[in-house]
Amino acid sequence: MAKLGKRARDAREAFAGKEEVSVSEAVALVKDNAKAKFDETVEVAMNLGIDPRHADQMVRGKVSLPNGTGKDVRVAVFARGDKADEAKAAGADIVGAEDLMETVQGGEINFDRCIATPDMMPIVGRLGKVLGPRNLMPNPKVGTVTMDVKEAVEAAKGGEVQFKAEKNGVVHAGIGKTSFDAKKIEENLLAFVDAVSKAKPSGSKGTYMKKVSLSSTMGPGVTVDVVSATGND
Repeated sequence: MAKLGKRARDAREAFAGKEEVSVSEAVALVKDNAKAKFDETVEVAMNLGIDPRHADQMVRGKVSLPNGTGKDVRVAVFARGDKADEAKAAGADIVGAEDLMETVQGGEINFDRCIATPDMMPIVGRLGKVLGPRNLMPNPKVGTVTMDVKEAVEAAKGGEVQFKAEKNGVVHAGIGKTSFDAKKIEENLLAFVDAVSKAKPSGSKGTYMKKVSLSSTMGPGVTVDVVSATGND
């Protein structure tokens, strides 16, 4: 415990007084202070000037990170027949219909992304209370309700990240691993911020992008200069 305490203190000292830093400085700080015994995830959190309770201020979307996430994404697909075969061939981890619904209803959720063909939605719809809070509910707006299950599975496996604003207007995601080269993390961060920027809703008034923070799984966060994060510096 003493070692963990020292690590935390060292990290806090390294981050002290560092606010609104450039993207490159933020990435360097996060990488240098990731001291856990596992490969920590680099996480971004963005505070947006929106109220997601209003439909015209909801922010959601997807982005394919240029360097992937470094995470092995487990994909479940609700499909039948040829589409089920297509999903399996594309690398889906779990494929099913009513049987998969019953598995999920039983509390077994061994996947990170859920895809469904349109004809499966009456079945998947029964799982809204289970999948919804986990942000796993298939949605045509982000390409997870589709007949092209091959493309959807390959995108999920290839580093596609979905995002959705929480009630407090925060969007967050894992955008890589601390073992990544700094340049790759920077590129992923800029791609993610750009996607959220382009997803600005019609009802957003005033400052849209208020704050961008970067951290590792176990480390403190550092605020990034918004101008630098939007690639306009």
